Amino acid sequence: MSDIETLKKELPPFEIFDLIPQYAAAGQIDPEKIDLLKWAGVYPQRPQEDGFLMMRVKVPTAELSAATMRVVAGIAEDYGRGLLDVTDRQAFQFHWLRIQDIPDILNRLETVGLHTRGACGDTVRAVIASPLAGLDARERIDVRPLATAMEGSLSGNKEFEDLPRKFKISITATPELEGIHHINDIGFLAHEVNGEVGFDVWVGGGLGAVAHLAKRLGVFIRPDQVIEVGRAITGAYRDHGYRLNRKKSRLKYLIKDLGPEKFREIVETEYLGYKLPDGPAAPVARFGGSDVLGVNPQRDGLNYVVLSTTVGRINPAKARALADLSERYGKGVLRTTAFQNMMIPHVQTEDVDALVTELALLELAPKATLRGTTIACTGTQFCRLALTETKARVAGMIDELEPKHADLDVPFVINLTGCSNACTRYQVADLGFMGAQRIRKDESGEDVAEEVYNVHLAGSIGQAERLGAKLKGIVPATRLTEYTDKVLSDFKANKGAGESFVEYADRVGQGHFLPDTVLIDAPIAEAVFA
Repeated sequence: MSDIETLKKELPPFEIFDLIPQYAAAGQIDPEKIDLLKWAGVYPQRPQEDGFLMMRVKVPTAELSAATMRVVAGIAEDYGRGLLDVTDRQAFQFHWLRIQDIPDILNRLETVGLHTRGACGDTVRAVIASPLAGLDARERIDVRPLATAMEGSLSGNKEFEDLPRKFKISITATPELEGIHHINDIGFLAHEVNGEVGFDVWVGGGLGAVAHLAKRLGVFIRPDQVIEVGRAITGAYRDHGYRLNRKKSRLKYLIKDLGPEKFREIVETEYLGYKLPDGPAAPVARFGGSDVLGVNPQRDGLNYVVLSTTVGRINPAKARALADLSERYGKGVLRTTAFQNMMIPHVQTEDVDALVTELALLELAPKATLRGTTIACTGTQFCRLALTETKARVAGMIDELEPKHADLDVPFVINLTGCSNACTRYQVADLGFMGAQRIRKDESGEDVAEEVYNVHLAGSIGQAERLGAKLKGIVPATRLTEYTDKVLSDFKANKGAGESFVEYADRVGQGHFLPDTVLIDAPIAEAVFA
């Protein structure tokens, strides 16, 4: 049994909240219990010996008020050195916190209905709710009540505080626009069959060093069954999931070994007590790996405006400005997306141009291409596991490349992560970059570490439904922008009208995109990785 499994048996993980005031008063954390802080959404920040912490905050149903946004901005300003990130699980993330700060931060969050319970740790993480819920005319059913009930029933619940590993759930009623279910432990997709609205259910998605796309259970369940089925699947994972080896403890490994049919049988017989009805697959999103960007019509005649943050990073001034704009042009409501972006819904058509102009002044313009479909993890700036710098590097790359490639007629997804853990899903992007280090000799013959990236080509959580192919060779960090630019330029020059990058890559072949081929003026040998 791993150390964390032993620790979870000694102290029920959510009891860490009772210890936080003691740690804050003492100004230090019991090193034996520090891993349990994850259940409160808190991690040690890199370098750990400096004592700074990072915190994730759940945003239930991905919706928050302008007043809540101002509270979040205030926390980032007062305790987080003015740094605020929007994550790819629709959450907020703070940095530079001290344990002494955590009780006041939790109190401030509680006053506006936000919390960190289960934001990290071996439990049910933030439930991904479609940011289009209740807005888009293509939606079959408003999933916000279900997402709220799912969050209340599963996330932060002591019944599910000790799972073998983290557990992620998504729910959408616009499956032809969103493919995030492919990489979640459970994905609920509403669609219509013979005039009845119900849910297709997928299980066992997850990335990390070994990626698996989710598999269909083959069912069609009523909306009033969603919470019960979610609890049953989570319970089956809790009781049957693997605990001896944390590297093989995610639900994806249980599904791989049992198969979705046998797992469904366990769920039905041991947890539900009845057989679920069979059903067909829901529609598939062609570009499921990209956000629904820009100005979009709502079913009520208003508009929702999805704005690009640039790799999720904003600051308190921009956060307050967004709160103000949501009140001036909308109904004082904001939403977060699973692609590190944000949304202002309920905008009158006659106000759209004025809002877009003001967002452009904030460098949060919704009329974006690469900026809106590129995500990056925390990287070596704060993460103890990362091997490369990420956010600043990618932001600089997008600043340079977006003006050159604004005429792309299809979405192009770039996901970059600083290590193999896939916090920003590099395996399911058009271009997925995984950070690593290679050891080379400097001019004096000494070994030096150099930041490099592996390339994963033409993955998709859209219609292609596949993991990207890992290419031979590596791209030095210093040439990341150059490599990306050359791939994009080649794609634009040679693609057919409306042809996706996945389709183009299949047509021309993987060898066309090898780093040694693209960066032909300076062949790059295989790396010896640190």
